[in-house]
Amino acid sequence: MIHLEISTSHTSEMVDITEMVHEAVIKKGIRSGLVTVFVPHTTASVILFENIDPQLRRDFLEALGRVAPASHPYHHQGENAAAHIKSALCGPRVVVPMEEARLQLGEWQGIFLCEFDGPRDRRVIVQVVNG
Repeated sequence: MIHLEISTSHTSEMVDITEMVHEAVIKKGIRSGLVTVFVPHTTASVILFENIDPQLRRDFLEALGRVAPASHPYHHQGENAAAHIKSALCGPRVVVPMEEARLQLGEWQGIFLCEFDGPRDRRVIVQVVNG
């Protein structure tokens, strides 16, 4: 297993971790297999998303804010119920095939850590099943 440490800067943000994941896997000497990227936090997610236009990331976070607004009177004891809901909707992991030392992502796909309760230090776990 590979552990990545990522510090976020905002309450909600999307951090492109594609290159970090790729470099970490390559350093382990792995050239092919299935790469699982997992975040062990209940107020953050890992997703595949379009990696060219940063404004689309902003649109995505705003859309999630409309689905689970922070101002809603939730029953949760803490103040981060919206972050938990957004994380549950997006999910904790992605799986990407890797062949000949290249992540098999689409032309405009990237791997993103989604922060919903920041800023925080987050841990991302990367594991590869050799193929």
